[in-house]
Amino acid sequence: MAVDVLTFGCRLNTVESETMKRHALAAGLEDVILVNTCAVTGEAVRQAKQAIRRARRENPDAKILVTGCAAQVEPGTFGDMAEVDLVIGNDAKLKPESYAGLAADFGIDATEKVRVNDIFSVRETAGHMIEGLEGRTRAFVQVQNGCDHRCTFCIIPYGRGNSRSVPTGDAVEQVKRLVGNGYGEVVLTGVDITSWGQDLPGTPKLGRLVERILTHVPDLKRLRISSIDSVEADEQLIEQIGGQPRLMPHFHLSLQAGDDMILKRMKRRHLRDDAIAFCERVRALRPDVVYGADIIAGFPTETEEMFENSLRLVDDCGLTHLHVFPFSPRPGTPAARIPPVAPKIVKERASRLRDKGEAKLRAYLASEVGKQRSVLVEKAGLGRTEQFTLVELPETLTVKPGDIVMTRITGHTHRALIAETVVGTEAA
Repeated sequence: MAVDVLTFGCRLNTVESETMKRHALAAGLEDVILVNTCAVTGEAVRQAKQAIRRARRENPDAKILVTGCAAQVEPGTFGDMAEVDLVIGNDAKLKPESYAGLAADFGIDATEKVRVNDIFSVRETAGHMIEGLEGRTRAFVQVQNGCDHRCTFCIIPYGRGNSRSVPTGDAVEQVKRLVGNGYGEVVLTGVDITSWGQDLPGTPKLGRLVERILTHVPDLKRLRISSIDSVEADEQLIEQIGGQPRLMPHFHLSLQAGDDMILKRMKRRHLRDDAIAFCERVRALRPDVVYGADIIAGFPTETEEMFENSLRLVDDCGLTHLHVFPFSPRPGTPAARIPPVAPKIVKERASRLRDKGEAKLRAYLASEVGKQRSVLVEKAGLGRTEQFTLVELPETLTVKPGDIVMTRITGHTHRALIAETVVGTEAA
């Protein structure tokens, strides 16, 4: 083992892990495990610690470096672990100088092994030029980092810092490079991606970036946005959604709740009707759109009536893919000080939300039978539609990962579509 990376959390971490590995290899590091942590929930932190202990048992001679959001927010937690050799901050993990000469730093005194700076002192985010992601057929481009908002439940700004944008030209060049390396689909990622541009000259909006990418990279077949805050979606972005078939009709929305009082206590920037209006407007422009959403179950003070509003939001917005979070109090956030809902009730409500999501997914899969869908092949027998729906492809189909094929949907399982007839194939 030269350099191994354990990645937790979001797609942004996936992109950053590739940069970390590249820097570590360039620095000549050997027998090193890089752990890129997530802090979004207490469970994410627990899983990271568990993985570190397992990595040490399985690799007793390796050096373990821990970074990421959890390491930024709780540096002492990881610095106190005997299994950990070094802890560095979320900004330092992306700098090549953090890895140069690092071999000599391992084994330092335990009191010096935590090297975490003030993340709010970071003012810029560079466009990390990567050639692609090993073993993946779609590429991810980081265009934004950090968050200027302070939702009462969220610890992430303290792990990522304030919002910082990658300049348009850097983002476009990265997409060009990835398309030149054979990627047919590129996903724009960030912490609060719809805030992109607020710190750049002229304060451009995300719609402008999308338009520039699609205009200047005509060979890009698919552009996807990882997630959006619907209340921040600008007019040009809405226009691109409605008029650009290369912008994929799948949007993961940061909704969090469907009750206005809970949204206010979360310090969200939208109300229930705002979310519904956005979904209806986009669907009118793009009838084939599919929505996913984050929803928190059991936020402090949530009553049964308030929770029912979140359940109804699934229907009112026409959500298909739910990412359900049982509320997890994060020390240092305002929500951690609000009177909590009983854990048993939180668990039960999360279960009901998941059941609702599974029913909506099954109904959507059934509605797709008989339709033709363009599918990006991920590996033998599996691919994704433009709506990011998983598709099981015929094993006899002669295609390779990265190809885009036109299919006819003939059935579905509990989680995926089944395509048995291939209408045509287009190499990505």
